[in-house]
Amino acid sequence: IPQDSPMPTGHHLFLPLLALLLPWPSPARAPVPPGPAALLQALGLRDTPRGAPTLRPVPPVMWRLFRHRDPQEARSGLRRTPPGATLQPCHVEELGVAGNIVRHIPDRGAAARPPEPASAAGQCPEWTVVFDLSAVEPAERPSRARLELRFAAAVAAAAPASGWELSVARAGEAAGPDPGAVLLRQAVPALESPVRAELLGAAWAPNASVPRSLRLALALRARSPAACARLAEASLLLVTLDPSLCHPLARPRREAEPVADGGLGGVCRARRLYVSFREVGWHRWVIAPRGFLANYCQGQCALSAALSGPGGPPALNHAVLRALMHATTPAAGGLPCCVPARLSPISLLFFDNSDNVVLRHYEDMVVDECGCR
Repeated sequence: IPQDSPMPTGHHLFLPLLALLLPWPSPARAPVPPGPAALLQALGLRDTPRGAPTLRPVPPVMWRLFRHRDPQEARSGLRRTPPGATLQPCHVEELGVAGNIVRHIPDRGAAARPPEPASAAGQCPEWTVVFDLSAVEPAERPSRARLELRFAAAVAAAAPASGWELSVARAGEAAGPDPGAVLLRQAVPALESPVRAELLGAAWAPNASVPRSLRLALALRARSPAACARLAEASLLLVTLDPSLCHPLARPRREAEPVADGGLGGVCRARRLYVSFREVGWHRWVIAPRGFLANYCQGQCALSAALSGPGGPPALNHAVLRALMHATTPAAGGLPCCVPARLSPISLLFFDNSDNVVLRHYEDMVVDECGCR
């Protein structure tokens, strides 16, 4: 060694030698993609939805929310979130409320509603709308219940200059202790765009559980003589928070891609594992995505892997000590395990058994990085 060169310390000589002498584990096969039952449990679903009984288009608001939350949409440039921005976990940014489940619930009373009669003595007809909320779990807490009404275009174009007044009251057998009580009144300047009204706090208390069903009597009256409006469509946008699916910290997905195959040995790292919803028979009720990269961790956790490298997950002192002990005294203990060090979420858009369009956000579903623990 030249005189002007610093002498290597014992620590710097010892680590490379250990890396050369450490044993490699026997090759392991890539795991089989999880079956339908395991996926249902991971996604918090009790049973497999039957699929959409009636083909209906996905509401635009549900597409917008899905594209805003889904990481794959973000990489394709369809999401408008600024680069590097972190989405709040368990929060629906576009609606400004806490939540990780969004349901678009159609009106069940439309089919049984009789044809609307012409106005008599200036009295316009009322409408009864019914929303089936039985799919909501007791643990879910509502943060938004937005009623959305669309009216026939011909009447909307001929709206009176003074506008309309919308009243919402309880109706029917499930009306509760005060049937017919007006829950809210709201001024409506025009009918060209959807009319929205917030029901949380009016139909039920914000801290209360969601009822099994909701029956409402709607009335829309012009403030000056005019033709009666005709209700074309009613729906409910319900946002709830399931604490069991929520984590306190957001973990944005890294751009690093896992290796394409399981390999035969190699250092601990993320390996590619794609879960196809068509292969498990869910493509009839899952709207988007068609599948997702779940990935898995595999590889040896000898000293060189336990120390990690630049840009990798930080090494735990315990993992380094275990690797050192195994290198010097194999009988003293096994090597550290290759486990997920960073995970990221997915969003799932699907039809449930009540024919609702549901958007659910799941934390910790994709393995992005692996480390030795």
